[in-house]
Amino acid sequence: MTITLADLPAEDQDRIGRTRAAVAALHAELPRNELVVWTAGNVSEKVPELTTGHHLFVIKPSGVSYDELSAENMVVCTLDGQKIDDGTADSLTPSSDTAAHAYVYRHMDHVGGVVHTHSTFATAWAARAEPIPCVLTMMADEFGGDVPVGPFALIGDDSIGQGIVETLRNSRSKAVLMERHGPFAIGTNAKAAVKAAVMCEEVARTVHYARAYGDPVRIDQAQIDSLYARYQNVYGQKGSTA
Repeated sequence: MTITLADLPAEDQDRIGRTRAAVAALHAELPRNELVVWTAGNVSEKVPELTTGHHLFVIKPSGVSYDELSAENMVVCTLDGQKIDDGTADSLTPSSDTAAHAYVYRHMDHVGGVVHTHSTFATAWAARAEPIPCVLTMMADEFGGDVPVGPFALIGDDSIGQGIVETLRNSRSKAVLMERHGPFAIGTNAKAAVKAAVMCEEVARTVHYARAYGDPVRIDQAQIDSLYARYQNVYGQKGSTA
């Protein structure tokens, strides 16, 4: 049965509308932080629990230019990756990575946002199938260790999503480098996932340059654990999500 947005209670329509607006706005952060070129990359976010019990998420439409994105053309999907009747044209299809995002949401309950980019330095590490070693306090803070590599998988079904979940299920990292593809980042919401994607590219670039001039030493695991605990539980303002 197809879900029709216009038939949902006003409260649910409002929640979906606010999520669409947030996701549309966050897409601007990808080119602004030089994480994507042309129409590559995507951001998605789960819609807060609806009164009807439906579980939905919002994602970028496939192949649409970043300067043409708006709340109105963000695509709304079920957690099976199927587009609902969301008021957009039938020809407006969701991102080619939709199945991967949907798989992550179905199998990682704590994840509320997913981001995929082809940022240059992180993708260079992915091309070598090499994790980014935790040689920076920034990495210990944000990722709790190395940024791991996930398995090679083709686009089009949920194979990439399976690789993301398999790699991150028992990891503290909020980012994974999918082999010969590029980085995916997760978060409690889309803003947190975008932050993780930005941070992933920053550390990928810094460690790349560090290795060009020497052999950076990984931080001791006990110190990584201490830095991660401080950043996650003490740093910043109460109630901050990113």
